[in-house]
Amino acid sequence: MTKGDETRQTILSRAFELATVIGVSGLTIGRLAEATGLSKSGLFAHFGSKEALEVAVVEEASRQFVQEVMVPALAKPRGEPRVKALYDHWLLWGDRPGGCFFVGASAELDDRPGPPRDALARACKDWIDALTTAAQIAVHEGHFRADLDARQFAFELYGIMLATHTFSRFLHDRGARGHTQQAFDRLLSASRPTAGSRRKSD
Repeated sequence: MTKGDETRQTILSRAFELATVIGVSGLTIGRLAEATGLSKSGLFAHFGSKEALEVAVVEEASRQFVQEVMVPALAKPRGEPRVKALYDHWLLWGDRPGGCFFVGASAELDDRPGPPRDALARACKDWIDALTTAAQIAVHEGHFRADLDARQFAFELYGIMLATHTFSRFLHDRGARGHTQQAFDRLLSASRPTAGSRRKSD
């Protein structure tokens, strides 16, 4: 990695931290210049425009999400243990200051067509695809029932996390984490083979 690449990465890490708290729209070249001690002209040399900066921040968020959530989970055994690890690390991701970047950015960019929204939509779809694949693998391993709709599983798990963000961060509901765990446990229970289906397949 060149010195220029290292500088760009340092800028993006700081930009991501800011955007998680103040929002993608609130992240201006001037605000980032103050936070990093760099000049506006120097930042323009790296990104060229606010829109390009926003896209780069979304991509940085995706990179960090993969490293903090997906990579540790992939080290776990295939099937339900990996699904649980994805859930656990996803919760930790949302505990950072400002909460889950993707939840906040989705609310900001949902009606703002353009490259930043497109980059965010790709990242969210990639995550939903990863959850779907994890559920499919759990079916293959025999941890989830054979007729499980893996896409529906991903939909429901994503919904649980969105509710968690609303109840814990917006409503400051002290029972949010307990409700989250209860909902996740129920989803897992409903996804596992029944005793009858196990006997039938043996």
